[in-house]
Amino acid sequence: MYLSQVLLGAVALLPAVVVGQLSGKVGPLTTHAAKTAKKTCSVLDYGAKADKSTDIGPPLAAAWAACKTGGTVVVPSGDYAMNTWVTLSGGSAWALQLDGVIYRTGTAGGNMIFVGAVDDFELFSSTGKGAIQGNGYEIHAQGSRTGARILRLNKVTNFSVHDVVLVDAPAFHFSMDTCTNGEVYNMAIRGGDWGGLDGIDVWSNNIWIHDVMVTNKDECVTVKSPSKNILIENIYCNSSGGCALGSLGADTAISQVHYKNVYTWSSNQMMMIKSNGGSGYVEDVVFENFIGHGNAYSLDVDQYWSSMSAVAGDGVQLSNITFTNWKGTEADGASRGPVKIVCADGAPCTDISVTDLAMWTETGSKQTYTCRSAYGSGACLKAGSAASYAAVTSTQTAAPAGYTAASMAADLKTAFGTTVSIPIPAIPTSYYPGAAPYSAIAGA
Repeated sequence: MYLSQVLLGAVALLPAVVVGQLSGKVGPLTTHAAKTAKKTCSVLDYGAKADKSTDIGPPLAAAWAACKTGGTVVVPSGDYAMNTWVTLSGGSAWALQLDGVIYRTGTAGGNMIFVGAVDDFELFSSTGKGAIQGNGYEIHAQGSRTGARILRLNKVTNFSVHDVVLVDAPAFHFSMDTCTNGEVYNMAIRGGDWGGLDGIDVWSNNIWIHDVMVTNKDECVTVKSPSKNILIENIYCNSSGGCALGSLGADTAISQVHYKNVYTWSSNQMMMIKSNGGSGYVEDVVFENFIGHGNAYSLDVDQYWSSMSAVAGDGVQLSNITFTNWKGTEADGASRGPVKIVCADGAPCTDISVTDLAMWTETGSKQTYTCRSAYGSGACLKAGSAASYAAVTSTQTAAPAGYTAASMAADLKTAFGTTVSIPIPAIPTSYYPGAAPYSAIAGA
């Protein structure tokens, strides 16, 4: 279903927030059916074998070269080894249909699959069973987080990635940088229980990411700079690092970002804005409909983030940021309260709004709100927009009304660790309590 194609032609089919947040249509200009009708290039015709041993890298590159000016590159069902990485740069109006499972066997760094400088592109599985297994545990078990990223898109326009699974990257799983007019949906990403194994990182313009589940212990779905017109919704951070903006440094430029319907279970945080020094701005951002359970942090703005080396500058200016309709529980509200808005003294936050936030601690009988150099309304924020001020903390000793929230049946009881193979999951049929995916799962 090409929901993205109707943004201009049939706006009524999409929620108002989609139209309001994105600056135009997203997704490929032509359907994969049209691409396939023009030309099909199966990797089997270029030397690939579904024997989990023969390197698919050269056959995939050859199939792409034959179809890059219009057509569909097909990886049929079966198990394939990848020992050498592929760079698929250029061309237009081509698709990569991944119905098989690609297993990493090579040891190089870089990107297993790099797609760059292409217009009208689609990466998808027609069955919903296509996957890339990074076998990162083989590297992580040795104490190393080096190795390849699974998938990177760079300077790609009018594209979609959907109905595929990415598992156990040696490093990051999926990054989109300097891309435009993209849609990402119906995905499962599952990584090791370790920092530095990011799920989705995006720094781009006019991107819609929806109906995605991430398991890891670093970024779930994170926006980096520069970014504008990013809509992220129906996100399931299932034992993850949690979503974030950042980390932010010099000349930050992020605006018009909307996170909606984010469910976070047993993660580092529900949402974090992280920086330490720096310059530039984050403005016009909404975090709406968040549910959390068992997370270390909940609403966490930290402009003195100690895990990041300090960057020159008075701080990134945060303004016109709304947090609304947050429900659920945090792991320990006394030591890590549900609201922490610590802004840079050199660039106090302005026009911050916290409304309809009802959360309660799972441990003990009290929780804290902490604010520093932060102005706006709600929680511990001060009115106005004046000078910096020292951290102020308020304590709640009674559970707020309406904090209880639904959970998800697929919540993981334990993480996958870093020393054993991580199984390839099925693509979920739900990503947020009570919300159906926008598009049907392929093969369902």
